[in-house]
Amino acid sequence: MLDFGRATHPRSNIQKQTSDMNTILVEGINIYAHHGCLEEEGRIGCNYVVDVTMETDFTEAAKTDDLTKTIDYVIVYNIVKAEMAIRSKLIEHVGQRIVDTLKKEFAAIKVLSVKVSKINPPMHGHVDKVSVVITG
Repeated sequence: MLDFGRATHPRSNIQKQTSDMNTILVEGINIYAHHGCLEEEGRIGCNYVVDVTMETDFTEAAKTDDLTKTIDYVIVYNIVKAEMAIRSKLIEHVGQRIVDTLKKEFAAIKVLSVKVSKINPPMHGHVDKVSVVITG
């Protein structure tokens, strides 16, 4: 009989418990925002892409088909959109605000990673994007 709940090494009596940790990814949130240190960045704006990775236990939601037992990614999107609408000089700052707000809204998040990418940043040369990743 197969036991998918425990993995046993063939040469030992050590058993590994499977984790009740799952991952939810909300990727490619495209937002036009006005972040940057330069005055013209505040006026003109730029394209950004935000990716959110959350580790949580959604076992109960998977069993019951109940949205209240998991993280609602529509709310995640709305938080990202709201925080990106508030001007910051640094994408590090707006990324940290997103992390803080998500953790405040969803106590079930065990590990959180937010990647904020600025597309075609104004630099003296061709750069596709500049990104920061904040883990909380």
